[in-house]
Amino acid sequence: MVDRSGTPLVELRDISIAFGGVKAVDHVSVDLFPGEVVGLLGHNGAGKSTLIKCLSGAYRQDTGDVYINGEKATINNPRDARRYNIETIYQTLALADNLDAASNLFLGREIVTPLGLVDESAMEAETRKVMGRLNPNFRKFNAPVSALSGGQRQSVAIARAVYFNARILIMDEPTAALGPAETQMVAEIIQELKKQGIGIFLIDHDVHSVKRLCDRAAVMKNGELVGVVDVDKVSTDDILAMIIAGKKPEHLAA
Repeated sequence: MVDRSGTPLVELRDISIAFGGVKAVDHVSVDLFPGEVVGLLGHNGAGKSTLIKCLSGAYRQDTGDVYINGEKATINNPRDARRYNIETIYQTLALADNLDAASNLFLGREIVTPLGLVDESAMEAETRKVMGRLNPNFRKFNAPVSALSGGQRQSVAIARAVYFNARILIMDEPTAALGPAETQMVAEIIQELKKQGIGIFLIDHDVHSVKRLCDRAAVMKNGELVGVVDVDKVSTDDILAMIIAGKKPEHLAA
């Protein structure tokens, strides 16, 4: 059970952003607590990705504020976001296909020896350590990531974010195009991240995925927040109704 009595890890307060006069996000407020997964749902164009890009530094909101651990944050670009320990795992995963897991984990942040050479054995040892925590069944440390399955690739991308001290993770459809076993693997990694107190915003189209992986679901439609619900207190149909109708079902409206 997520403890929501303390200070949220993230508060997006009254966020608005417009493109060419069209409000992509219209006065939306959502929060995220340590060890919690909040799903962001809605049709294409609902505004969920745009909202979250204000947190990742890809966009700058027109109005509204971002608070991290109760303090107002200034996030103008992805580098700023990293300073606040925010990491984004895009659907494309942004992995270098020809490199192995360790080389991907440390890409651009390589461990070097005192002589300035890349210390491949140190990088592999660190990769084995973090993978042992996240995905103990991972064995293909020396294979290029192009040879890995979708779930294994996803775990390399997650390991990279976690190794560099992410406290807030943004995940874009992490189980899209994965089979049941792979989806289960990612679900187990997410459970492990929750235990470590990491907060996750999970962008998804799949209501079943959100029901399975998330603690709360925030539904958006036409740039506005329809509502935020505890997933264990609602049915799949309730969430679908919010996505389609753009309002909370009557029995949840109170």
